Amino acid sequence: MSENAEQKNGPGFSRAAIAEMLMKNFEKLPDIDQKLFMYGPLYLGGNAGLAGLIANSLYRRALNVRAARFASNLPMAVLPFLTTAALYNAAVSQPLLTGELNCPTCSLIRGALVGVVGGGLYPVLLALPLNFGLASRYSSAPLPEKGTILRYSLDISRPVFNKMRAVLLLQALFGTYLGSRHFQSYTKLAQITFGKDEVLQL
Repeated sequence: MSENAEQKNGPGFSRAAIAEMLMKNFEKLPDIDQKLFMYGPLYLGGNAGLAGLIANSLYRRALNVRAARFASNLPMAVLPFLTTAALYNAAVSQPLLTGELNCPTCSLIRGALVGVVGGGLYPVLLALPLNFGLASRYSSAPLPEKGTILRYSLDISRPVFNKMRAVLLLQALFGTYLGSRHFQSYTKLAQITFGKDEVLQL
């Protein structure tokens, strides 16, 4: 009997049971914490979409592309938005809600990495081949020969990355903040589920 009680109240739960209990008590969280879990990744994704539009604009100027403005802006806004939101959910939100992530530093680092990689670097790297293709199609800029494509890409990208530094920094800060706030919400959820005096060891 005592062993069963320890299984119910202590850290001996299976991951599936922990996840089920956390999800069952999710609605008991304050409204602001619930909304942060649901909409926080979308805000980060929205910033990534904006970063995509900025990167696209910079590459269009660098390569003198003036045609297909809407056709190039649409994927540059949508793809970073969807990718970053999904990446954050997979790396931070879901692991917290299922009890697989119970390290505050890990939550912050994951949030920052998603912000930088998904919300900053990915849009820049996505905009480069897209605008190369447009420049080639509309002959808006002289393109390099096959052996010098990498060097040409680096030369074109260097000023773009310099101008995107502030965006990368903001994405890192916002991702870190979101990871921190989500871990605070997870802590509240764990206290509601397991009691304030319980130490949850997964």
